[in-house]
This record gives sequence, structure tokens and C-alpha cells, in this order.
Amino acid sequence: MSLDRSDVEQIAHLARLQIDAADIDGYSQSLNSILSLVDQMQATNTEGVEPLAHPLDAVQRLRRDEVTEPNQREALQAVAPAVEDGLFLVPKVIE
Repeated sequence: MSLDRSDVEQIAHLARLQIDAADIDGYSQSLNSILSLVDQMQATNTEGVEPLAHPLDAVQRLRRDEVTEPNQREALQAVAPAVEDGLFLVPKVIE
């Protein structure tokens, strides 16, 4: 697939982008090289290749789940404008 000047102008219009007329040929070349790379990638045989979330077999280091602060609910709710059953009441914003 190859994009010409009118294709780039149409894409820019649909994306609501204003580009200078002098830059259209450069954008056309860049987009064509990107599409060429996508074609090359699609032509690659991926049969038997497992999908990856990350190319490295890395393990996420997690911290221990420990309580580090005391429970201050009563103190914080004492100054709240509206509280009910231990919950903060807020104005309804979605109908």
C-alpha cells in the first residue's frame, strides 16, 4: 500500500491536523515507510511463537503488604461534612 499526496491530505483532514503544503511530501514518505515496515512484520512467520507481554522474562518485585500507618478514620470523619455508617457522604454528580 502506498499513500500519495491526496491520501495524506485526507488523513490530516480526518485527524483535524493542519499541515503545510510543503510538508505533505515528507509526511507521505514517512507514512509509506511505516506502512512498508508493517507489511514486512506481517510477512514474518510467527507460527508456534507464544505471545508476550514483555520481551524479557522479568519478575515484578513486590513489597510486603504491611500496614504502615495507624487507622485514623474517626479523626478524619470527625471533621467531614457528612458521614454515615463509617463512610464519607459526597454530593451526587451522576444522574
